[in-house]
Amino acid sequence: MSPDYRVAINPTILHETYNTLVFGQKWVSDEARKRLRMLLKHPYVEFLNQTRKICNVALNLAVKHELGGRDALIITNFLANKVPTLYTHDQDLLALEKISWKNFHLVFKDPLR
Repeated sequence: MSPDYRVAINPTILHETYNTLVFGQKWVSDEARKRLRMLLKHPYVEFLNQTRKICNVALNLAVKHELGGRDALIITNFLANKVPTLYTHDQDLLALEKISWKNFHLVFKDPLR
């Protein structure tokens, strides 16, 4: 990874990843914590905080686009921070193709296509 290829995560993604590793893939919880902390320290990983405003906008987008709460929160966090692309395998998000808020657009792409 280089400065030209930065990635962004937020608290929701970090903790969903922890749940997947520990409860879905049966990792030892301490190992998952250590690896995720390494991710937080990586120089080319942007950590995007969530705010009350992001939560309010996420609720509006959830209703408007029939999104689940976690998806709406992740999407809004990226929109508010001007992240241009969200890579996902979620077919419902990929069907939307993109979502807009104010004058910014977030495009959904499958990383394997």
